[in-house]
Amino acid sequence: MKFNRLYYKYVPVIAIDGPTASGKGTIAQLVAAQLGFHVLDSGALYRLVGLAVQRYQVNKNDVSALVSLIHSLHFSFQEGCVQLDGVDVSTGIRHETVSRLASAISVHAPVRRALLARQHAFRKPPGLVADGRDMGTIIFTDAVLKVFLTASAEDRAQRRYKQLIEQGFPAKIETILCDLLERDSSDINRASSPLKPALDARLLDTSVLSISEVVNRILVWYQKNDLHTDVTKNTFS
Repeated sequence: MKFNRLYYKYVPVIAIDGPTASGKGTIAQLVAAQLGFHVLDSGALYRLVGLAVQRYQVNKNDVSALVSLIHSLHFSFQEGCVQLDGVDVSTGIRHETVSRLASAISVHAPVRRALLARQHAFRKPPGLVADGRDMGTIIFTDAVLKVFLTASAEDRAQRRYKQLIEQGFPAKIETILCDLLERDSSDINRASSPLKPALDARLLDTSVLSISEVVNRILVWYQKNDLHTDVTKNTFS
């Protein structure tokens, strides 16, 4: 059955934003698993476009070409598997060169607008946990809970280094730290959808808490305020 768009706004969204390697992707997945919600990894979506730019040799500064590329892409996110044009690219989108391309193209406002509808499409019953850099400020401004994760650049560099090594990618901690600082500057200072906490976001420092503590804190915030909206009734036609 088809989801009735009339009830779109009643599907609860938890927006989790933060800088690169703040742990938002892992946290979002775990929170969603506890609640039985869908997940939107907007960073993976941008990296997917970055990989397509690399694969199809599109100029990262040609905004018109980038928008056309986005509209032509066929991709899917299924149980942790990311496919681009029928090919599994789950590992490929995590490469540092792809991440840098994703950061470079994300500064273009038309690119962000082109991806807006595709991000909204992830909002389905019973709910959504969306992570990124502008989930609470731009994409889902009506989110029932907005969380902004923080951590020092050094802590985040260590996390990214460990992640890359575990995935079999060569990495140097000094290079990663430099890249993170550059991306932070780009994300914070870009004209379109700059990285910043929503005015009503709850700040959470992930450098002083374990993953389970962060997840539990978010679940308590969500459940304590009785934020759940029942959209299982009369929401389909």
